[in-house]
Amino acid sequence: MSDWKFQRDAIAVFRFVRCELDADSGVASLVYAFDEGPELVETITLPGAPFALDDQRAAAVGRALRLLHLIAGVSYYKAAVPPQIRIDGYAIDAETAALMALVYENGLGEFAYRNGLDLRGRIRFPVSGDGAGTQSGQAAPALGLRRHALVAIGGGKDSLVSIEALRSAGVEQTVTWIGNSQLIGACAARTGLATLNIGRALAPGLFELNRQGAWNGHIPVTAINSAILVLAALVQGVDQVVFSNERSASYGSIIPGTGEVNHQWSKGWAFEQAFGDHVHERVAADLHYYSLLRPLSELAVARQFAATDRYDAHFSSCNRNFHILGERPVNRWCGVCPKCHFVFLALAPFMPKPRLVGIFGRNLLDDPSQAGGFDALLEFQDHKPFECVGEGRESRAAMAALAQRPEWQEDALVARFRKEIQPLLVASELEVAPLLEIAGEHRVPALLWERLRANFAA
Repeated sequence: MSDWKFQRDAIAVFRFVRCELDADSGVASLVYAFDEGPELVETITLPGAPFALDDQRAAAVGRALRLLHLIAGVSYYKAAVPPQIRIDGYAIDAETAALMALVYENGLGEFAYRNGLDLRGRIRFPVSGDGAGTQSGQAAPALGLRRHALVAIGGGKDSLVSIEALRSAGVEQTVTWIGNSQLIGACAARTGLATLNIGRALAPGLFELNRQGAWNGHIPVTAINSAILVLAALVQGVDQVVFSNERSASYGSIIPGTGEVNHQWSKGWAFEQAFGDHVHERVAADLHYYSLLRPLSELAVARQFAATDRYDAHFSSCNRNFHILGERPVNRWCGVCPKCHFVFLALAPFMPKPRLVGIFGRNLLDDPSQAGGFDALLEFQDHKPFECVGEGRESRAAMAALAQRPEWQEDALVARFRKEIQPLLVASELEVAPLLEIAGEHRVPALLWERLRANFAA
């Protein structure tokens, strides 16, 4: 409708219009709309087309495509958060609807908090009365997928630790990323492994809605990327989708009067467990989705990364490099964001000081102006930042470790920690060693985990 206008608070329905994959071109189209407004069309481009799919794998690809359609819709739903959700063209059962409500409500937790919205109990996906349709309750079959892993790479230390661990275990892998980041591409090339670069183009109309007053904010990007890689794995005919989310990702920021808000909820165990189970049970029985680093803390991952300097000149965890819009840092590290602060602090106990300062280009712990940023990491007079950073106890233990080392003791923020903050803390809770223990639930295949555990514990 040419005369339709976006009025955020008047929108009644968010629609999942349709989704389709052209096997000849490898382009998947995900189509959404508000009320009877214009279509919002997102595209995912899978390299390697044309794809020849037998009937059974084509059916699984269809299930994965619809799962992606549902999850990726969060980018558009959030623009108006209307009271009703409608799915055109296919039906979903109660379990799929519950998974979507879980992903949307928790994945939009920070978005809701920042915008003063309460989404609890508000997000309801329509359920087919008889469970019939494309996302039905029938158990998924095994497809005879070949042993091979699509490993998500984000350009930071975590995915590189996973890639090297899989290499050491002899697992065939393809390093995979979404979008056109040159930094990630250079990191992927540095691995010397096969690569797969998937294209993703958000609907141009979404940016216009933002200009017209749409709600905006953080979305569960890892959930969307997970669904994209599941689709890619089935098209490629491989049996593993591997991410690199550690156990610290399951812990959010504690906001007085609000409770826990987890910026990285879709990197946490709750999402991994729910999504991985759904893929195994409803999409393909022999497709394994897991995070290789789930039983490790951020500090344990940092120790693993510090064991090699192969990627020192290539990696970056600074999220300002990956913003869709806005200014990016001239160098790989901006040096002032929470990710830069945390990665510097986490690596410092395990890496020679000259090497670490060389990576970042400066000593972030000798800059008094950055005290507030590090205080947030320590959860000292502030809450954990809304970023993908470790727990406050990890930051406090790392800083306490540096406070005992002559080469760090006189740096401004370490000296301040020793004088002003450490006396307020319980000494027994500042030990690094307990945080390096490998523990907790995970979805890593048992035989692979047996090979990797000894390597991680070394």
